[in-house]
Amino acid sequence: MAPRLKIRLTPAAEKAARAGHPWIYADRIRSINRDGEVGELGVVYDRRDRFLGFGLFDPTSPIRLRMLHVGAPATADEDWWVERFRVAVSRRDGMFDAATTGYRWINGESDGLPALVLDRYGEVAVLKIYSAIWLPRVRTVLDWIQQVCRPIQSSIVLRLSRNIAGVAAESFDLHDGDVMLGEIGGPVVFQENGKRFEADVLKGQKTGFFLDQRENRYRVGELAHGRDVLNVFSHTGGFSVYAAVGGARSTTDVDISGHALDEARRNMALNDTGGCRHELVKADAFAWLEATGNRYDLVIIDPPSLARRQSEKAGAISAYRKLARAGARRLRPGGILIAASCSTHVPAREFFKLQREEMQRAGIDETETHLHAPDHAARIPEAHYLKAIYGVARTR
Repeated sequence: MAPRLKIRLTPAAEKAARAGHPWIYADRIRSINRDGEVGELGVVYDRRDRFLGFGLFDPTSPIRLRMLHVGAPATADEDWWVERFRVAVSRRDGMFDAATTGYRWINGESDGLPALVLDRYGEVAVLKIYSAIWLPRVRTVLDWIQQVCRPIQSSIVLRLSRNIAGVAAESFDLHDGDVMLGEIGGPVVFQENGKRFEADVLKGQKTGFFLDQRENRYRVGELAHGRDVLNVFSHTGGFSVYAAVGGARSTTDVDISGHALDEARRNMALNDTGGCRHELVKADAFAWLEATGNRYDLVIIDPPSLARRQSEKAGAISAYRKLARAGARRLRPGGILIAASCSTHVPAREFFKLQREEMQRAGIDETETHLHAPDHAARIPEAHYLKAIYGVARTR
């Protein structure tokens, strides 16, 4: 039997770990007693050879160790793991009533379970894994989920980040979209604040739906009454459904994906949208915003991540400015502009700064800002990505 995997860190990494940051990069490991295996539990000792904590090891990832525990010695036995999952799930107790059956149960690093996300869609749970550290224990994780989640889910779907899909298939016979429990015949319908939506839990982006924008969708529903609404980068039309149910005169969805627009049409059909006119436009959003002459009372611009790596940050900032200017031109006097970003590499302070500059230039007064939804709480800097800013165009 191999000896316990013992790891010692650089002084800077020790300090960061004690402060609660869970990522240990390969170049921050000062020594290790042997080669570790993917998903193996590695125990960290400080420079005085005292127990510091433990985490899950990945010999091929730049993030070599993801910390699970720091502090007094503890044993990662079955009870420890179940309690870790139970604590994470219980943080959502009381957040939602019966009108909302789609939300996040576990949010990775921010819940002490790095690189692991668990979302609920009615009676279906979706487990998404972003690191190979979890692959050796996927089936055990499923047992823990069934123990701690109430109500017990009828089905569980496994989703995998692209970067681990190869090793998951080759070494563990696991694939993105595997139904690990129960049966799923197609999209799952769930509720959000009484609205009904489809979630493509088998192949859709993230875990099947953008649950993180729930609070902004709700706010749009409050603001939309009697307005013509433009939803740019509309994806499956979540903002438009809220606007229509909230009494919007019309909604226009613009997205380059015909598949997403088809889903948007179905989501509208799932809800009582009154006499709201719903238009779907398949187009490149940047080009369409520049070409159209139409103006609206409420414009929502929520693009996909424009900076997936640090090297793309400058280009993303330029694109956000371009979108802000184009969105402002589409506003009627007194109209509302909402600009959102999900780019981690463009921090909220920089995003809000550039948006405020463009709003001031366009004669738009800022009214409010929003960050993460409570079930998506972010507890380390790298987990902060979502931000939105609202403004109203002056009438003269």
